[in-house]
Amino acid sequence: MRKIEVPVLVVGAGPAGLSATCHLAAQGIETLTLTRFPGTANSPRAHITNQRTMEIFRDLGIEQRVMQAATPHHLMSNNVWATSFAGTEIARLQTWGSGPERRADYELSSPSSMCNIPQHLMEPILLDTARERGAGFLFNTELVSMRQDAHAVHAVCHDRVSGEHFEVVSRYAVGCDGDNSVVCQQIGFETEGQMGLGAAVNCWLEVDLAKYTAHRPGVLYWMAQPGNDYWVGSGTYICVRPWNEWVLLFMYDPAAGEPDLSEAAVMARARATIGDPDIPIRVKAVSKWTINQVVARQMNKGRVLIAGNAAHRHPPANGLGTNTCVQDGFNLGWKLAMVLRGQAGPGLLDSYTHERLPVGRQVVERAMKSVRDMRPISEALGFEPGQDEAAGWANVDDLFADTPHGRERRQALRDAVELQNYQFNCHGVEMGQVYASSAVVPDGATRPTPERDPELYHHASTFPGASLPHAWLQRGQEQLSTLDLVGRGRFTLLTGVGGDAWRTVAAQVAATLGVPIDVASIGGPRCDAQDVYGRWAALADISESGCLLVRPDRHIAWRQQNDSGARPALLEATLRGILDRPLSR
Repeated sequence: MRKIEVPVLVVGAGPAGLSATCHLAAQGIETLTLTRFPGTANSPRAHITNQRTMEIFRDLGIEQRVMQAATPHHLMSNNVWATSFAGTEIARLQTWGSGPERRADYELSSPSSMCNIPQHLMEPILLDTARERGAGFLFNTELVSMRQDAHAVHAVCHDRVSGEHFEVVSRYAVGCDGDNSVVCQQIGFETEGQMGLGAAVNCWLEVDLAKYTAHRPGVLYWMAQPGNDYWVGSGTYICVRPWNEWVLLFMYDPAAGEPDLSEAAVMARARATIGDPDIPIRVKAVSKWTINQVVARQMNKGRVLIAGNAAHRHPPANGLGTNTCVQDGFNLGWKLAMVLRGQAGPGLLDSYTHERLPVGRQVVERAMKSVRDMRPISEALGFEPGQDEAAGWANVDDLFADTPHGRERRQALRDAVELQNYQFNCHGVEMGQVYASSAVVPDGATRPTPERDPELYHHASTFPGASLPHAWLQRGQEQLSTLDLVGRGRFTLLTGVGGDAWRTVAAQVAATLGVPIDVASIGGPRCDAQDVYGRWAALADISESGCLLVRPDRHIAWRQQNDSGARPALLEATLRGILDRPLSR
């Protein structure tokens, strides 16, 4: 059997696998990524891309490439509930921080704007990025079996075109092979939760809906009609391209039989939910999928790590799926690279589970709760299974009637729509991950108590484990973010006007450990970047002579209030603990 040897094998080339590959390749780590499919995603699938993920693309240098292929933030604004596109509009909600009440929160939190980029447009960008950095790929290749020993991971693979079986021997492997992960099965990763909690269909359509949507631009249009009280109503339209390319999503009950997915049936459903019997429609593709609620009990085991849907599966509520996958890859990429280069011990990889597993659990729980929180909208509309059309449309008339009952129902509807902020303006969940692991050093301070709802609002902080806060700075005639001073696979010490001592300390420790440490000062005109707006001074929570040690993934590893801790021995001991490099090693 032919044998291929490579430092890292990545199984799966979806968002998680491509993200992990990009970050490893960007740091010069040789990788081989395989997928049983002939190419990247062939349909839109996931699409919401939040600010934290866009910051990761900024770190890779591809933020603008993604934005050019995406629907921009200002066209994502409205969530619309209606009886059809041409019918009665029931309610509207401004989403993803586009409303005046939330716009400043989103703009202050990040240099990056969220966007709507369907998976079939995002994945080729990540694939090209990985290849540009030297990554290798095998398409039409499936994993048959995998085992590991003390020294390597052994994977038997099958070329689905030639029929050849061959072995890949790698120092480490990353399983990003989705809901039915072969890696999880072969290595014995345990999961908890349930699969198949609901059944749904995606219908990818070409249909020009500009006259119904351009005046109320958005990503999601929820159509509610008599006889249906599903989470997605009679059909939800997801914008793929404004305003002529869409995914029509609807749910069904398998116990009642499989749905008719013929072209004629799909077009009939589309015309009914559009409300225009003559509109031209082209059906591009139809696919089925299920709602799952699953999370792994650990995300690294020996020389094998898992990421993305192999580790956490949930419904698309809150738009967290692809984002969590990409962020998994960002977290594991620098850690695995440093272990492979001998700059860190294998214990650093344990921090991957300790940091990303709580995020996976939170995402699964939040998505499931958001699905349940859609029920009050169905109840307020009064549509029920088996209801005849006359009774259903009478319900709509009653909803808007000038009667005590109508007023009561409208208030219930307003309350139900307001609840959807926890799905569509859930900024704290999108941005607020704070890690606790051996790769974060506590400083004895208590984590700040949020002043506002921590799910709805992001609270920027330099508390160890938090992501570095964004503030706009000036360098000459260039505007840049605090985030632009850090990352790209390297540790960075951020200090202020009185922090020159940290430069000498960082240089000595970097030379001793063989780990590059960048140093950047923020403050006055003689610093590396000038805090012209004073916002960084308000966020830093350290004195001008203190420092923040920022990890390659932009999370804060260590914090010192002033330069009294500017001693090589202290910084060296701190980094040794983070990197699992005890003195005995």
